[in-house]
This record gives sequence, C-alpha cells and structure tokens, in this order.
Amino acid sequence: MKYMLMLFERDTDWDAVPEAERTAALDEHGAFIAYLRERGIEFSGEALRPSTTATTLRPAGPDQELLVTDGPYVELKENLAGFYIVEAADLDDAVEIARHCPTGTGTEIRPLWDTGM
Repeated sequence: MKYMLMLFERDTDWDAVPEAERTAALDEHGAFIAYLRERGIEFSGEALRPSTTATTLRPAGPDQELLVTDGPYVELKENLAGFYIVEAADLDDAVEIARHCPTGTGTEIRPLWDTGM
C-alpha cells in the first residue's frame, strides 16, 4: 500500500537560508533516501516552495464559480514543506519508515487511495 509522508515545518524560503544550513538539511534527506533504497522501498517525493508562493482555488458562492487567490488555503504556524510517497506493507511499516525521515515539526502519514492509475 502507498502512504504519503507529509512533512511540516516553519515556512522557510530555502533560497534565503545560509548555504551550510541548506546543505545540512539536504544531507538529512539524502540519508533518508539512502535508507529507503537500502530497504528496497519504492518512493517518490518533492520539496515545496514556501506557502507564500501558493495559489488557492475555492468556490466563491452557491454557483460554485471558482475564486483564485494568492497564498495558502489557511494560514498556519507550520506549513506543508514537502512530501514522500512510499510503498509500505501496512501502517506500522509506514510509521517505521517515517521515523527515519527528517522533519521540522511533524510528519503526517496518510494512506493513498488505490485508484489503479
């Protein structure tokens, strides 16, 4: 079964972070990717730009016309910073995998629907 590991942290513009800090963070993710590969776990993932770069679509009224706004859907202290999608035997296995994943303030683990796509 596939699980998404959603990584939450303070909203950071990594282009503005000192290179040593950015390199250290990328090294942590490199170690996690090495762990996944060593275990033969299928995965994908990406880092996200800060929430300030988000564009949100939401219904503007009963006619369901979509309103386009700049910024995230809701303002949070921590924002979705990136994600991994991993193949795991079950939730216990997904939790064990997530224990090895670097994260700022928390990781949400959520199973994906098997849509056959």
